[in-house]
Amino acid sequence: MPQASTDATSSGAASGGQLEERIDLSVETTQKITQASSLPLTDALALLSALEKRCRVGNDTPSLVKVCEASLQLCFDANDFEALIATLKTLSTRRSQKSKAIAALVTKCLPWVVDQTDGFTPCGKWETASTSTADRDTLVTELRNITDGKMYLEAERARLTRTLAIIYESSGDIAKAAEVLQEVHVETYGAISKREKIEFILEQMRLTLLKRDYVRAYIVSNKVKRSMLDEEGMSELKIKFYVLLSQYHSHEKDALELARCFHAIYSTNTSSSGSEEKEEEEEKWKESLTNTVVFLCLSEYSNETRDMMNRINLDPQLEKIVECNETIKSFLKNEIIHYPLQHQSQLESIPAFVNGGENEDVSKELAEHWHTTFHTRIIQHNLRIVAMYYRQIHTSRLAQLLNLSVDETEKHLSGMVSSGALYAKIDRPKDIVRFAKKRCEEEVLSDWAGDIKELLGLVEETTYLIQKENMLQAH
Repeated sequence: MPQASTDATSSGAASGGQLEERIDLSVETTQKITQASSLPLTDALALLSALEKRCRVGNDTPSLVKVCEASLQLCFDANDFEALIATLKTLSTRRSQKSKAIAALVTKCLPWVVDQTDGFTPCGKWETASTSTADRDTLVTELRNITDGKMYLEAERARLTRTLAIIYESSGDIAKAAEVLQEVHVETYGAISKREKIEFILEQMRLTLLKRDYVRAYIVSNKVKRSMLDEEGMSELKIKFYVLLSQYHSHEKDALELARCFHAIYSTNTSSSGSEEKEEEEEKWKESLTNTVVFLCLSEYSNETRDMMNRINLDPQLEKIVECNETIKSFLKNEIIHYPLQHQSQLESIPAFVNGGENEDVSKELAEHWHTTFHTRIIQHNLRIVAMYYRQIHTSRLAQLLNLSVDETEKHLSGMVSSGALYAKIDRPKDIVRFAKKRCEEEVLSDWAGDIKELLGLVEETTYLIQKENMLQAH
Protein backbone atom coordinates (compact mmCIF):
# COMPACT_ATOMS: atom_id res chain seq x y z
CA MET A 1 0.00 0.00 0.00
CA PRO A 2 1.24 3.57 -0.68
CA GLN A 3 2.50 5.49 2.36
CA ALA A 4 0.45 8.33 3.82
CA SER A 5 1.36 11.73 2.40
CA THR A 6 3.03 14.33 4.62
CA ASP A 7 3.23 18.14 4.48
CA ALA A 8 6.84 18.02 3.37
CA THR A 9 7.65 15.71 0.47
CA SER A 10 11.09 14.13 0.26
CA SER A 11 13.15 13.55 -2.83
CA GLY A 12 14.82 10.52 -1.22
CA ALA A 13 18.47 9.59 -1.18
CA ALA A 14 20.25 7.82 -4.00
CA SER A 15 21.93 4.51 -3.35
CA GLY A 16 25.49 4.85 -2.09
CA GLY A 17 24.75 8.33 -0.74
CA GLN A 18 25.59 10.11 -3.96
CA LEU A 19 22.84 12.68 -3.46
CA GLU A 20 21.72 14.39 -0.28
CA GLU A 21 18.16 13.95 0.79
CA ARG A 22 16.02 16.99 -0.01
CA ILE A 23 12.73 17.86 1.68
CA ASP A 24 10.37 20.19 -0.15
CA LEU A 25 9.17 22.85 2.31
CA SER A 26 8.01 25.43 -0.21
CA VAL A 27 4.34 25.36 0.80
CA GLU A 28 5.09 25.60 4.50
CA THR A 29 7.64 28.36 3.84
CA THR A 30 5.10 30.50 2.00
CA GLN A 31 2.53 30.04 4.78
CA LYS A 32 4.91 30.85 7.65
CA ILE A 33 6.42 33.89 5.91
CA THR A 34 2.90 35.26 5.50
CA GLN A 35 2.13 34.44 9.13
CA ALA A 36 5.36 36.08 10.37
CA SER A 37 4.51 39.36 8.69
CA SER A 38 1.56 39.80 11.05
CA LEU A 39 3.49 38.92 14.24
CA PRO A 40 5.70 41.08 16.47
CA LEU A 41 9.32 41.13 15.27
CA THR A 42 10.69 38.91 18.05
CA ASP A 43 8.03 36.23 17.53
CA ALA A 44 8.34 36.44 13.76
CA LEU A 45 12.13 35.95 13.89
CA ALA A 46 11.72 32.98 16.24
CA LEU A 47 9.20 31.39 13.88
CA LEU A 48 11.41 31.92 10.82
CA SER A 49 14.53 30.77 12.71
CA ALA A 50 13.00 27.36 13.34
CA LEU A 51 11.86 27.15 9.72
CA GLU A 52 15.35 28.18 8.52
CA LYS A 53 16.90 25.27 10.39
CA ARG A 54 14.46 22.77 8.85
CA CYS A 55 15.13 24.14 5.35
CA ARG A 56 18.89 24.05 5.87
CA VAL A 57 18.94 20.52 7.30
CA GLY A 58 16.45 19.38 4.68
CA ASN A 59 18.57 20.85 1.84
CA ASP A 60 15.66 22.89 0.50
CA THR A 61 17.83 25.75 -0.76
CA PRO A 62 15.13 27.78 -2.59
CA SER A 63 12.97 27.84 0.57
CA LEU A 64 16.05 28.59 2.70
CA VAL A 65 16.84 31.63 0.56
CA LYS A 66 13.25 32.89 0.91
CA VAL A 67 13.33 32.49 4.71
CA CYS A 68 16.66 34.34 5.04
CA GLU A 69 15.51 37.21 2.85
CA ALA A 70 12.18 37.45 4.71
CA SER A 71 13.96 37.61 8.09
CA LEU A 72 16.12 40.53 6.96
CA GLN A 73 13.18 42.31 5.35
CA LEU A 74 11.15 42.13 8.58
CA CYS A 75 14.01 43.71 10.55
CA PHE A 76 14.49 46.45 7.95
CA ASP A 77 10.76 47.24 7.77
CA ALA A 78 10.65 47.48 11.56
CA ASN A 79 13.65 49.91 11.53
CA ASP A 80 15.32 47.69 14.13
CA PHE A 81 18.96 48.02 13.15
CA GLU A 82 20.33 45.93 16.03
CA ALA A 83 18.01 43.05 15.15
CA LEU A 84 19.05 43.37 11.49
CA ILE A 85 22.77 43.06 12.30
CA ALA A 86 22.18 40.23 14.79
CA THR A 87 20.00 38.30 12.31
CA LEU A 88 22.53 38.83 9.51
CA LYS A 89 25.38 37.52 11.68
CA THR A 90 23.36 34.56 12.93
CA LEU A 91 22.12 33.41 9.53
CA SER A 92 25.49 33.82 7.81
CA THR A 93 27.39 31.84 10.46
CA ARG A 94 24.99 28.90 10.79
CA ARG A 95 26.61 25.49 10.68
CA SER A 96 26.71 24.10 7.12
CA GLN A 97 25.00 27.21 5.81
CA LYS A 98 24.41 27.07 2.06
CA SER A 99 26.49 29.36 -0.14
CA LYS A 100 23.36 30.45 -2.02
CA ALA A 101 21.78 31.53 1.25
CA ILE A 102 24.83 33.60 2.22
CA ALA A 103 24.89 35.17 -1.25
CA ALA A 104 21.17 35.96 -0.91
CA LEU A 105 21.78 37.64 2.46
CA VAL A 106 24.44 39.92 0.98
CA THR A 107 22.43 40.63 -2.17
CA LYS A 108 19.36 41.49 -0.09
CA CYS A 109 21.27 44.04 2.02
CA LEU A 110 23.21 45.72 -0.78
CA PRO A 111 20.37 48.01 -2.01
CA TRP A 112 20.00 49.32 1.56
CA VAL A 113 23.62 50.54 1.81
CA VAL A 114 24.79 51.35 -1.74
CA ASP A 115 23.34 53.17 -4.72
CA GLN A 116 22.36 50.61 -7.34
CA THR A 117 23.25 52.84 -10.26
CA ASP A 118 26.98 52.17 -9.84
CA GLY A 119 27.03 49.57 -7.05
CA PHE A 120 29.48 51.29 -4.69
CA THR A 121 28.34 54.82 -3.82
CA PRO A 122 27.03 54.86 -0.21
CA CYS A 123 23.26 55.24 0.05
CA GLY A 124 22.21 58.46 1.76
CA LYS A 125 18.72 57.40 2.93
CA TRP A 126 19.71 56.45 6.46
CA GLU A 127 19.10 59.67 8.38
CA THR A 128 15.84 58.75 10.17
CA ALA A 129 14.62 58.89 13.74
CA SER A 130 15.84 55.38 14.53
CA THR A 131 18.84 54.94 12.18
CA SER A 132 21.83 57.00 11.05
CA THR A 133 24.72 56.87 8.61
CA ALA A 134 26.75 55.22 11.37
CA ASP A 135 24.35 52.28 11.23
CA ARG A 136 24.80 52.15 7.47
CA ASP A 137 28.58 52.12 7.88
CA THR A 138 28.33 49.31 10.42
CA LEU A 139 26.20 47.27 8.02
CA VAL A 140 28.72 47.85 5.22
CA THR A 141 31.52 46.60 7.49
CA GLU A 142 29.50 43.54 8.50
CA LEU A 143 28.64 42.66 4.90
CA ARG A 144 32.30 43.04 3.96
CA ASN A 145 33.28 40.66 6.78
CA ILE A 146 30.75 38.11 5.54
CA THR A 147 32.15 38.21 1.99
CA ASP A 148 35.74 37.75 3.18
CA GLY A 149 37.31 34.60 1.74
CA LYS A 150 34.28 33.64 -0.40
CA MET A 151 35.12 33.45 -4.09
CA TYR A 152 31.46 33.48 -5.12
CA LEU A 153 31.13 36.91 -3.47
CA GLU A 154 34.40 38.48 -4.63
CA ALA A 155 32.65 41.06 -6.82
CA GLU A 156 30.41 42.13 -3.93
CA ARG A 157 33.43 42.32 -1.61
CA ALA A 158 35.30 44.57 -4.04
CA ARG A 159 32.33 46.96 -4.35
CA LEU A 160 31.72 47.00 -0.58
CA THR A 161 35.41 47.76 -0.02
CA ARG A 162 35.16 50.68 -2.40
CA THR A 163 32.04 51.85 -0.53
CA LEU A 164 33.92 51.68 2.77
CA ALA A 165 36.82 53.63 1.28
CA ILE A 166 34.42 56.37 0.17
CA ILE A 167 32.98 56.50 3.69
CA TYR A 168 36.45 56.87 5.24
CA GLU A 169 37.45 59.51 2.69
CA SER A 170 34.29 61.54 3.30
CA SER A 171 35.13 61.55 7.01
CA GLY A 172 38.63 62.88 6.22
CA ASP A 173 40.60 59.69 6.92
CA ILE A 174 42.48 59.37 3.61
CA ALA A 175 45.11 56.99 5.03
CA LYS A 176 42.47 54.54 6.24
CA ALA A 177 40.59 54.73 2.95
CA ALA A 178 43.77 53.95 0.98
CA GLU A 179 44.69 51.12 3.35
CA VAL A 180 41.26 49.47 3.07
CA LEU A 181 41.24 49.71 -0.73
CA GLN A 182 44.71 48.18 -1.01
CA GLU A 183 43.53 45.04 0.78
CA VAL A 184 41.62 43.97 -2.34
CA HIS A 185 43.76 42.57 -5.19
CA VAL A 186 41.06 43.16 -7.76
CA GLU A 187 43.35 42.25 -10.68
CA THR A 188 43.04 38.57 -9.64
CA TYR A 189 39.23 38.57 -9.53
CA GLY A 190 37.45 36.77 -12.34
CA ALA A 191 33.89 37.86 -11.52
CA ILE A 192 34.58 41.55 -12.27
CA SER A 193 34.62 43.09 -15.74
CA LYS A 194 37.80 44.52 -17.22
CA ARG A 195 36.47 48.07 -17.04
CA GLU A 196 35.47 47.76 -13.38
CA LYS A 197 38.91 46.39 -12.51
CA ILE A 198 40.62 49.39 -14.11
CA GLU A 199 38.24 51.79 -12.34
CA PHE A 200 39.07 50.11 -9.01
CA ILE A 201 42.83 50.30 -9.63
CA LEU A 202 42.55 53.96 -10.62
CA GLU A 203 40.75 54.63 -7.35
CA GLN A 204 43.63 52.89 -5.53
CA MET A 205 46.09 55.14 -7.38
CA ARG A 206 44.13 58.28 -6.56
CA LEU A 207 43.95 57.54 -2.83
CA THR A 208 47.61 56.53 -2.54
CA LEU A 209 48.59 59.77 -4.27
CA LEU A 210 46.39 61.73 -1.88
CA LYS A 211 48.12 59.88 0.93
CA ARG A 212 51.46 60.87 -0.68
CA ASP A 213 52.55 57.25 -0.83
CA TYR A 214 54.20 57.66 -4.23
CA VAL A 215 56.06 54.34 -4.25
CA ARG A 216 52.82 52.43 -3.63
CA ALA A 217 51.04 54.51 -6.29
CA TYR A 218 53.65 53.53 -8.89
CA ILE A 219 53.40 49.85 -7.93
CA VAL A 220 49.61 50.00 -8.27
CA SER A 221 49.90 51.71 -11.67
CA ASN A 222 51.84 48.74 -13.02
CA LYS A 223 48.76 46.56 -12.48
CA VAL A 224 47.09 48.30 -15.43
CA LYS A 225 48.03 46.88 -18.82
CA ARG A 226 48.54 49.72 -21.27
CA SER A 227 47.06 47.60 -24.07
CA MET A 228 43.74 47.48 -22.20
CA LEU A 229 43.56 51.27 -22.17
CA ASP A 230 43.84 51.35 -25.96
CA GLU A 231 40.70 49.24 -26.39
CA GLU A 232 37.43 50.75 -27.60
CA GLY A 233 35.40 52.54 -24.93
CA MET A 234 38.38 53.00 -22.58
CA SER A 235 39.36 56.54 -23.61
CA GLU A 236 37.93 58.16 -20.46
CA LEU A 237 39.78 55.72 -18.19
CA LYS A 238 42.97 56.11 -20.25
CA ILE A 239 42.96 59.87 -19.74
CA LYS A 240 42.28 59.48 -16.02
CA PHE A 241 45.11 56.93 -15.70
CA TYR A 242 47.71 59.14 -17.36
CA VAL A 243 46.57 62.20 -15.38
CA LEU A 244 47.16 60.25 -12.16
CA LEU A 245 50.45 58.85 -13.45
CA SER A 246 51.61 62.36 -14.34
CA GLN A 247 51.15 63.35 -10.69
CA TYR A 248 53.63 60.64 -9.69
CA HIS A 249 56.18 61.63 -12.36
CA SER A 250 55.74 65.29 -11.41
CA HIS A 251 56.73 64.38 -7.85
CA GLU A 252 59.73 62.44 -9.19
CA LYS A 253 60.58 65.38 -11.51
CA ASP A 254 60.85 63.01 -14.49
CA ALA A 255 60.28 65.30 -17.48
CA LEU A 256 60.46 62.63 -20.20
CA GLU A 257 57.86 60.42 -18.51
CA LEU A 258 55.65 63.49 -18.05
CA ALA A 259 55.96 64.21 -21.77
CA ARG A 260 54.91 60.62 -22.54
CA CYS A 261 51.90 60.88 -20.23
CA PHE A 262 50.69 64.14 -21.74
CA HIS A 263 51.29 62.85 -25.27
CA ALA A 264 49.13 59.80 -24.48
CA ILE A 265 46.40 62.14 -23.20
CA TYR A 266 46.76 64.29 -26.34
CA SER A 267 46.51 61.25 -28.63
CA THR A 268 43.35 60.10 -26.81
CA ASN A 269 41.72 63.54 -26.94
CA THR A 270 42.36 63.98 -30.66
CA SER A 271 41.19 60.47 -31.55
CA SER A 272 37.99 60.63 -29.45
CA SER A 273 36.98 64.23 -30.23
CA GLY A 274 33.83 64.64 -32.30
CA SER A 275 31.73 67.47 -33.65
CA GLU A 276 29.94 68.02 -30.34
CA GLU A 277 31.61 70.34 -27.83
CA LYS A 278 34.29 71.07 -30.40
CA GLU A 279 35.70 74.10 -28.62
CA GLU A 280 36.03 72.25 -25.31
CA GLU A 281 37.76 69.29 -26.99
CA GLU A 282 40.12 71.65 -28.85
CA GLU A 283 41.04 73.32 -25.58
CA LYS A 284 41.86 69.94 -24.03
CA TRP A 285 44.15 68.68 -26.80
CA LYS A 286 45.88 72.07 -27.04
CA GLU A 287 46.66 71.93 -23.33
CA SER A 288 47.93 68.33 -23.61
CA LEU A 289 50.10 69.09 -26.64
CA THR A 290 51.54 72.21 -24.97
CA ASN A 291 52.42 70.16 -21.88
CA THR A 292 54.05 67.52 -24.09
CA VAL A 293 56.25 70.07 -25.87
CA VAL A 294 57.26 71.85 -22.65
CA PHE A 295 58.29 68.68 -20.84
CA LEU A 296 60.07 67.33 -23.91
CA CYS A 297 62.18 70.49 -23.89
CA LEU A 298 62.80 69.93 -20.17
CA SER A 299 63.90 66.32 -20.78
CA GLU A 300 67.54 65.33 -20.84
CA TYR A 301 68.80 64.92 -24.39
CA SER A 302 68.74 61.39 -25.79
CA ASN A 303 67.92 59.62 -29.05
CA GLU A 304 64.44 58.88 -27.71
CA THR A 305 63.83 62.54 -26.84
CA ARG A 306 65.08 63.63 -30.27
CA ASP A 307 62.89 61.07 -32.03
CA MET A 308 59.80 62.15 -30.09
CA MET A 309 60.50 65.80 -30.92
CA ASN A 310 60.75 64.96 -34.62
CA ARG A 311 57.47 63.04 -34.53
CA ILE A 312 55.64 65.88 -32.79
CA ASN A 313 57.18 68.40 -35.19
CA LEU A 314 55.46 66.54 -38.04
CA ASP A 315 52.06 66.83 -36.34
CA PRO A 316 49.93 69.36 -38.30
CA GLN A 317 48.11 70.35 -35.09
CA LEU A 318 51.34 71.85 -33.75
CA GLU A 319 51.04 74.81 -36.12
CA LYS A 320 47.90 75.93 -34.25
CA ILE A 321 50.01 76.57 -31.13
CA VAL A 322 52.55 79.17 -32.20
CA GLU A 323 54.71 79.19 -29.04
CA CYS A 324 55.09 75.38 -29.08
CA ASN A 325 55.78 75.25 -32.80
CA GLU A 326 58.58 77.83 -32.60
CA THR A 327 60.08 76.33 -29.43
CA ILE A 328 60.34 72.77 -30.71
CA LYS A 329 61.80 73.96 -34.03
CA SER A 330 64.44 75.90 -32.08
CA PHE A 331 65.49 72.74 -30.24
CA LEU A 332 65.61 70.74 -33.49
CA LYS A 333 67.76 73.27 -35.37
CA ASN A 334 71.54 73.09 -35.16
CA GLU A 335 71.67 76.67 -33.98
CA ILE A 336 72.35 78.37 -30.66
CA ILE A 337 69.19 79.24 -28.70
CA HIS A 338 69.16 82.60 -26.97
CA TYR A 339 67.86 82.59 -23.41
CA PRO A 340 65.18 83.50 -22.46
CA LEU A 341 63.05 82.16 -25.31
CA GLN A 342 60.59 84.42 -27.04
CA HIS A 343 57.65 82.60 -25.40
CA GLN A 344 59.46 81.64 -22.18
CA SER A 345 57.00 83.23 -19.73
CA GLN A 346 54.02 81.83 -21.63
CA LEU A 347 55.39 78.29 -21.57
CA GLU A 348 56.25 78.49 -17.87
CA SER A 349 52.74 79.65 -16.95
CA ILE A 350 50.99 76.39 -17.88
CA PRO A 351 49.23 74.66 -14.92
CA ALA A 352 51.30 71.47 -15.21
CA PHE A 353 54.49 73.51 -14.77
CA VAL A 354 53.52 74.70 -11.29
CA ASN A 355 51.17 71.90 -10.21
CA GLY A 356 52.48 70.56 -6.92
CA GLY A 357 49.14 69.66 -5.38
CA GLU A 358 47.42 71.62 -2.63
CA ASN A 359 50.71 72.50 -0.92
CA GLU A 360 51.81 75.96 -2.08
CA ASP A 361 55.40 75.45 -0.94
CA VAL A 362 55.68 72.28 -3.04
CA SER A 363 54.19 74.06 -6.06
CA LYS A 364 56.66 76.94 -5.67
CA GLU A 365 59.61 74.58 -5.31
CA LEU A 366 58.49 72.60 -8.37
CA ALA A 367 58.10 75.75 -10.47
CA GLU A 368 61.61 76.89 -9.49
CA HIS A 369 63.03 73.46 -10.35
CA TRP A 370 61.47 73.43 -13.82
CA HIS A 371 62.56 77.04 -14.44
CA THR A 372 66.18 76.15 -13.58
CA THR A 373 65.97 72.95 -15.65
CA PHE A 374 64.66 74.87 -18.66
CA HIS A 375 67.69 77.16 -18.59
CA THR A 376 70.01 74.17 -18.12
CA ARG A 377 68.55 72.30 -21.13
CA ILE A 378 69.04 75.37 -23.33
CA ILE A 379 72.67 75.67 -22.18
CA GLN A 380 73.26 71.96 -22.85
CA HIS A 381 71.73 72.33 -26.32
CA ASN A 382 74.02 75.27 -27.06
CA LEU A 383 77.09 73.35 -25.87
CA ARG A 384 76.25 70.47 -28.21
CA ILE A 385 75.89 72.91 -31.11
CA VAL A 386 79.24 74.56 -30.31
CA ALA A 387 80.88 71.12 -30.18
CA MET A 388 79.53 70.40 -33.68
CA TYR A 389 81.17 73.48 -35.23
CA TYR A 390 84.34 73.93 -33.16
CA ARG A 391 87.27 71.63 -32.57
CA GLN A 392 88.53 74.03 -29.94
CA ILE A 393 87.46 77.42 -28.62
CA HIS A 394 88.54 79.92 -25.98
CA THR A 395 86.60 79.53 -22.74
CA SER A 396 85.87 83.28 -22.63
CA ARG A 397 84.42 83.14 -26.16
CA LEU A 398 82.34 80.07 -25.26
CA ALA A 399 80.99 81.86 -22.19
CA GLN A 400 80.10 84.82 -24.42
CA LEU A 401 78.20 82.56 -26.83
CA LEU A 402 76.30 80.95 -23.96
CA ASN A 403 75.68 84.31 -22.25
CA LEU A 404 77.18 82.93 -19.03
CA SER A 405 80.13 83.63 -16.79
CA VAL A 406 83.28 81.55 -17.21
CA ASP A 407 82.66 79.70 -13.95
CA GLU A 408 79.08 78.81 -14.93
CA THR A 409 80.28 77.70 -18.36
CA GLU A 410 82.86 75.37 -16.81
CA LYS A 411 80.26 74.04 -14.38
CA HIS A 412 77.77 73.06 -17.13
CA LEU A 413 80.52 71.76 -19.39
CA SER A 414 81.94 69.59 -16.61
CA GLY A 415 78.48 68.23 -15.86
CA MET A 416 77.92 67.13 -19.46
CA VAL A 417 81.39 65.57 -19.66
CA SER A 418 80.81 63.66 -16.40
CA SER A 419 77.46 62.29 -17.63
CA GLY A 420 79.00 61.20 -20.94
CA ALA A 421 76.78 63.52 -22.99
CA LEU A 422 79.76 65.40 -24.42
CA TYR A 423 83.52 65.03 -24.89
CA ALA A 424 85.60 68.05 -23.92
CA LYS A 425 88.86 68.98 -22.23
CA ILE A 426 89.54 72.32 -20.59
CA ASP A 427 93.03 73.80 -20.77
CA ARG A 428 92.83 76.55 -18.15
CA PRO A 429 96.33 78.02 -18.57
CA LYS A 430 95.69 78.51 -22.28
CA ASP A 431 91.97 79.32 -21.76
CA ILE A 432 90.97 76.73 -24.36
CA VAL A 433 88.24 74.08 -24.52
CA ARG A 434 88.92 71.19 -26.90
CA PHE A 435 85.94 69.20 -28.20
CA ALA A 436 87.87 66.90 -30.55
CA LYS A 437 89.36 63.74 -29.12
CA LYS A 438 93.11 63.35 -29.46
CA ARG A 439 93.70 60.41 -31.75
CA CYS A 440 96.47 57.89 -31.28
CA GLU A 441 98.97 57.00 -34.03
CA GLU A 442 97.18 53.73 -34.83
CA GLU A 443 93.87 55.50 -35.50
CA VAL A 444 95.50 58.13 -37.71
CA LEU A 445 97.41 55.49 -39.68
CA SER A 446 94.29 53.35 -40.04
CA ASP A 447 92.28 56.30 -41.38
CA TRP A 448 95.11 57.23 -43.76
CA ALA A 449 95.27 53.67 -45.08
CA GLY A 450 91.51 53.68 -45.56
CA ASP A 451 91.64 56.96 -47.48
CA ILE A 452 94.47 55.71 -49.71
CA LYS A 453 92.53 52.53 -50.43
CA GLU A 454 89.46 54.56 -51.38
CA LEU A 455 91.56 56.85 -53.58
CA LEU A 456 93.18 53.93 -55.42
CA GLY A 457 89.75 52.43 -55.97
CA LEU A 458 88.53 55.65 -57.56
CA VAL A 459 91.62 55.85 -59.78
CA GLU A 460 91.14 52.25 -60.93
CA GLU A 461 87.45 52.80 -61.68
CA THR A 462 88.21 56.02 -63.57
CA THR A 463 90.92 54.31 -65.64
CA TYR A 464 88.51 51.52 -66.54
CA LEU A 465 85.82 53.97 -67.65
CA ILE A 466 88.30 55.95 -69.80
CA GLN A 467 89.55 52.78 -71.45
CA LYS A 468 85.98 51.64 -72.07
CA GLU A 469 85.09 54.96 -73.70
CA ASN A 470 88.21 54.83 -75.94
CA MET A 471 87.29 51.37 -77.12
CA LEU A 472 83.76 52.45 -77.96
CA GLN A 473 85.06 55.47 -79.92
CA ALA A 474 87.54 53.28 -81.86
CA HIS A 475 84.70 51.12 -83.19
